[in-house]
Amino acid sequence: MPLFAFAPGICKMIYTTNAVEALHRSLRKLIKTRGSFPNDDAALKLLYLAIKNAGLPWRRAVEWTAAMSQFATRFERFPGTRRWPTASQQRQ
Repeated sequence: MPLFAFAPGICKMIYTTNAVEALHRSLRKLIKTRGSFPNDDAALKLLYLAIKNAGLPWRRAVEWTAAMSQFATRFERFPGTRRWPTASQQRQ
């Protein structure tokens, strides 16, 4: 499904995942250049320090509430679609 087939709010949310992809790319590059690790803890420490020092400007996504309602309308499995039963439904 093409990106622009979605509503503008959803397009903006999908587009903002580029920051996450950039972080993953930098972590992959770091692991690849390092080669091997003496143990799992060494690898975890390296990843932790890389994320801590990433310096990426993390901000909350703009208009997330609007995008979430659009996701909920379009996709039934989206968590925002979960409806809690009303008091009258609970009594039945």
